[in-house]
Amino acid sequence: MQPRRALLSVWDKTDLVPFARGLMDLGFTILSTGKTAEHLRQAGVLVTDVEQVTGFPSMMSGRVKTLHPSIHGGILLRRDHAEDVAQAASLGILPIDLVCVNLYPFQATIRRQHTLEDAIENIDIGGPTLIRAAAKNQAFVTTVTNPRQYANVLTELCEQGEVSPALRSTLAAEAFFHTAHYDSTISLYFHRAFELPNFPREMALPMELAQELRYGENPHQKGAYYRHPGAGEGLAGMRQLQGKELSYCNINDVSAALAVLGELDQPAAVAIKHANPCGVAVSHSAATAYAKAYAADTVSIFGGIVALNREVDLTTAALLGETFLEVVVAPKFSCEAREHLGKRRNLRLLEVSLKQEKSRLPAWDVRRVEGGYLVQTPDATGPKRNWRVVTSAMPTDSQLDDLKLAWQVVRHVSSNAIVLVKNGATVGIGGGQTNRIDAATQAIQRAGEQARGAVLASDAFFPMPDVLEQCALAGVAAVIQPGGSIRDSDSLAVAERVGICMIYTGERHFRH
Repeated sequence: MQPRRALLSVWDKTDLVPFARGLMDLGFTILSTGKTAEHLRQAGVLVTDVEQVTGFPSMMSGRVKTLHPSIHGGILLRRDHAEDVAQAASLGILPIDLVCVNLYPFQATIRRQHTLEDAIENIDIGGPTLIRAAAKNQAFVTTVTNPRQYANVLTELCEQGEVSPALRSTLAAEAFFHTAHYDSTISLYFHRAFELPNFPREMALPMELAQELRYGENPHQKGAYYRHPGAGEGLAGMRQLQGKELSYCNINDVSAALAVLGELDQPAAVAIKHANPCGVAVSHSAATAYAKAYAADTVSIFGGIVALNREVDLTTAALLGETFLEVVVAPKFSCEAREHLGKRRNLRLLEVSLKQEKSRLPAWDVRRVEGGYLVQTPDATGPKRNWRVVTSAMPTDSQLDDLKLAWQVVRHVSSNAIVLVKNGATVGIGGGQTNRIDAATQAIQRAGEQARGAVLASDAFFPMPDVLEQCALAGVAAVIQPGGSIRDSDSLAVAERVGICMIYTGERHFRH
């Protein structure tokens, strides 16, 4: 058998030495570069420097090491093409049968404090070129890009004498995903760093597998959770303390809950069902906030998830334990709370950082549609100073607090959306309706007597005065909505007639 050669050039040196020793024991000649070669030599691995193959030294502070025909010719050589074989022989190029490369830590660099120069110096050039060359020639070359792959490669080499075509193909596909992910992170970083105003003409979104799920939204669907490399801690850094494996729907609901919590500074509790709030409240403590959120809709919360923005103590845990919940999310659980909730073995407890970290990459919302994707910037509320009271009736301080909460919540409810708030808690939520009056009717009916003296938020303007007429009948005290309908004057006339205070925000918040 012709002597085999492996090129090893890695940043992450986890388990590299036993992998290299395994290859050497199987008769491979080990080629390597720079610090990788130094690391292997210190461990007693016999290494041939790439410079001995190319005849060129490492150049420009290591920027150019492997970009040479003697290396890439050896990788791209098609062993079953006579012309390739003859050319390689005439030029003294020997085949390279295995390429083990992982890349400069660009993502780790941009996650910490850094300069643009730091980011640029951590863009790998030679590494992706080696990986792509090896993956392209996967019919003959094994491409290894992650220490997790070492064991399978060595096992096949030991048992079969070669890496199977099936594994080479799998590794090649993973290699192209790896370089695509790497390049997409870099491109999005530059888009953000240079503050480019428009969406890019071509785009790939980087994602890292965080967790394979038992199934997708339904049991017949496959599912997985991917992390965005520019994300802060939040959901991507969650720590599960107990309970069953998280499902697709659990993660979707937790994300929805964290989005609402991100709006609220006071101690707050958010109950979510099918990605929609069913109870939101603020108070002086986590326990009272949860009690108010639970009271907002005692039916819908059953089997839902609850998120809080303060530590869960024993008092709060005792309240949480009184109903069936899928997940409880908080920044921290006390030891007593964990012990109490630990009696419910299937209840998932998640500790999640609520610290808002600025992403180094653009934070776009992406949705798959037929034939493509819709991409938009995230929905965010404008400053309160843009609000306008358009009625002669003015809001009281307590009404302003409730109006603010209602406006913060309504944009997280599926459109058409109406939210009623009273004394720091939602009392009626109507969402997902195809017309606004049905959403209002639903919210007011759920509120019952609590609607009297409550405030109402609408995610979009009122096309007709019927919602205001419903508000008048229910005793709603104040309304907040975007305004902008050609029939605003009709709704305003109703508000003036019955003494309802109304505020225009000037911004719509559809959610589909």
